[in-house]
Amino acid sequence: METDHTAWLNHTTETALDPTLPICDPHHHLWDHPNNRYLIEEICQDLGGGHNVVSTVFVDCVAFYRKDGPIEMRPIGETEFAQGIAAQSASGQYGPTAVAAGIVSFADLTLGSAVERVLEAQIAASRNRFRGIRHATSWHASPDIRNAHTKPTEGLLLDRKFREGFACLGKLGLSFDAWMYHTQLMDLADLAKAFPGTTIILDHIGGPLGIGPYEGKRTEVFEDWKRGIAAVAACPNVVVKLGGLTMTMCGFDWHKQEKPPTSEVLATANAPYYLYCIEKFGPTRCMFESNFPVDKISCSYTVLWNSFKRMAQGFSPAERAALFHDTAARAYRL
Repeated sequence: METDHTAWLNHTTETALDPTLPICDPHHHLWDHPNNRYLIEEICQDLGGGHNVVSTVFVDCVAFYRKDGPIEMRPIGETEFAQGIAAQSASGQYGPTAVAAGIVSFADLTLGSAVERVLEAQIAASRNRFRGIRHATSWHASPDIRNAHTKPTEGLLLDRKFREGFACLGKLGLSFDAWMYHTQLMDLADLAKAFPGTTIILDHIGGPLGIGPYEGKRTEVFEDWKRGIAAVAACPNVVVKLGGLTMTMCGFDWHKQEKPPTSEVLATANAPYYLYCIEKFGPTRCMFESNFPVDKISCSYTVLWNSFKRMAQGFSPAERAALFHDTAARAYRL
């Protein structure tokens, strides 16, 4: 059944550009909420828009946590769920894409060294696909900006107990997905320098805010964000996901328009951010991401990846291969 939002998205449709270019989508979610279902059928419908998405990475979203047992062990249910989706995909019944070829779930790093047994249980739940965790630390003092579902405190990336838990990731060969706002990027640079042997994957280009106290201050935010990105990019163990700018918190308000933006409109608005990241990190440490279905609030999957392809037109074939597939495949060991 077509929803009002689907009808709105259908006001802007495009044919996939460069349809043979292999893509690894390194960031999407899967869930089954009341009136908001996004499982294998839904993602495969989006994947069917003409882009050559060969594999994807599932990222933590509090999906199907266990309802019983110790609280710290409940996130294992999410990995078990994602592993089941990956098995469905591997049957070939849902198309050629390897959905959830990599799995990123959650473990509470504020447990300190005690988190190691949680991480070991996560690995056991998916020995062939579990790659690391995301402990979202996005925090802001403004009541207009929503803090992460993990209920982080201010300065969590600098916290001694958090870092004690973080040390377990490197020990077990796991990566860390970092989700924060642009105001916290300097803290991430400090963390990355303290743990040079652990791969850190910065989600959604570090979350440049455009709502609350940052509404109408895009130029000022952009300059602050650039300083933070430059500091993080100086740490060779960090790679960055190019995506997330179509979330409502970035303040572009695409979702409030009469019809969704075209890929040209998206590329024009987003290019300064993504091209700056590529300049600072280099293509081999950058990967385009969909962040679906969260970013579906503003545009369709096909239009979003068309916008990425427009922004990457000036790069060589090898650089494009890195941006769309190889960086992600290497970072998540697919």
